[in-house]
Amino acid sequence: MLPSFETQRLLVRPRQIADLNACLAMDRDPAVLRYLDVPWRTPQEHRQFVVNRITREYPEGLGYWSVVLKLVPAAFIGWVLLTPYDAVGPEIEIGWRFLRSAWGNGFATEASLPVLRHGFETVGLDRIVADIHPDNAASLRVAEKLGLNFVGERKVGARMLKSYALDRRQYAKAPRTTEGGRQLA
Repeated sequence: MLPSFETQRLLVRPRQIADLNACLAMDRDPAVLRYLDVPWRTPQEHRQFVVNRITREYPEGLGYWSVVLKLVPAAFIGWVLLTPYDAVGPEIEIGWRFLRSAWGNGFATEASLPVLRHGFETVGLDRIVADIHPDNAASLRVAEKLGLNFVGERKVGARMLKSYALDRRQYAKAPRTTEGGRQLA
């Protein structure tokens, strides 16, 4: 069971099947998927893909978290993942996706900080990576705010992506902020 986290404005809780329709609706916005190569072609394939991601077994402490507004817990605004890279591994990636209406508010950084901390401090990961489309300026900024460092480019599918990484040693040396949220029981 994944932990939940509370930040100043958000609740970051394990994603569940009840989040399915909100996730599917978010992904129907072409702006949300602008920089992604999605592995589905039909609504049925999309639904099955998300169901599989919600219900699959991940290594202990890894998976997806849904992000909701603390003041309106029914208001799904996005998700954060900490999973084996492309669901296969061996590297562990952090990623985020948010409703367009939630963009520009710092929610991706706020929700990802406690997940990143969980990866290093609770799960004991040695390294966390993120690959981001070079034109996705907002996600590039999130990676940098999380403390991830640009380490080069990687071809994923047909696209060249910017690769970011943070290892345990770098994480341990980084100054801590209170923005990382607190873990809920």
